[in-house]
Amino acid sequence: MLTPDVQQAASRSVLCWLATVDAHGQPNVSPKEIFAVFDAQHLVVANIASPTSVRNLQHSPKVCLSFIDIFVQKGCKVTGRARYVARAHADFAHWAEPLLPLAGPRFPLHGVIVVQALAVEPIVAPSYRLYPEDTTEASQIASALKTYGVQRPGT
Repeated sequence: MLTPDVQQAASRSVLCWLATVDAHGQPNVSPKEIFAVFDAQHLVVANIASPTSVRNLQHSPKVCLSFIDIFVQKGCKVTGRARYVARAHADFAHWAEPLLPLAGPRFPLHGVIVVQALAVEPIVAPSYRLYPEDTTEASQIASALKTYGVQRPGT
């Protein structure tokens, strides 16, 4: 499910967005800075400051997690089921392993949101579909660099 292409897309993304729902069906979307593909079926997300996401998982395990490379403007949407593994849980070290180096000493890891992927869909900026003859990854990167006012190293 989480193919090498999906794993590579996740590694190029700075943030992911995790959508959960509360007991009343109200959606919540929250940015997550520390996340990783764990294996071909699971993503793991650090609970650094996510009380709403964790609380919502008690009511419904259904989640949607998305990530994009902001320069290429491509990424993935993963829908699935999630569970929360608190720091005190016996499986915490297992699920937290790929997150700990990313968190380092700077971010407290209170627990891990483990997402079992049930479906994966590509996310692609509309320009790729509307203007396929004019839109390339290189043109999207150039546009994003200009929009964000950044330069590539060495230029």
